[in-house]
Amino acid sequence: MKPEKTAKVIIDGTNAVMGRLASYAAKQALLGKEIIIVNANRVRINGNKKNIVDETARAIKRGGSSMKGPKIERNPERMLKRAIRGMLSHKQGRGQKAVNRIMCYNETPKEYEETKKIIAGKEKGGRFIELKELARLVK
Repeated sequence: MKPEKTAKVIIDGTNAVMGRLASYAAKQALLGKEIIIVNANRVRINGNKKNIVDETARAIKRGGSSMKGPKIERNPERMLKRAIRGMLSHKQGRGQKAVNRIMCYNETPKEYEETKKIIAGKEKGGRFIELKELARLVK
């Protein structure tokens, strides 16, 4: 018997809202699809920029060297993957396999430049911060 070929879903994260993108990716990964998210550094978090930066900095400061957590990532692709992981039951087998099927990239790798992508975001105004800016401000 041949192993089944998993479907690949390639998502462009430019201007996408992080929570909506994470819930979509989590659901698709649970269905058995391989999820590839490109341009993760252009994903947005809606809200007041100062509040988001302060909350993230406070969470990072809370985890000291003698403590075992929380582990707060500072790279945009790792922040996004952590948000997706939070929407899965990653401590159980099915959720752990789903997390392993998700890949996030800050830019578009050469192998995915020519392939068709799902456009996740819309050009909207309002208050937001992009993940690359958040990562720069909390380092």
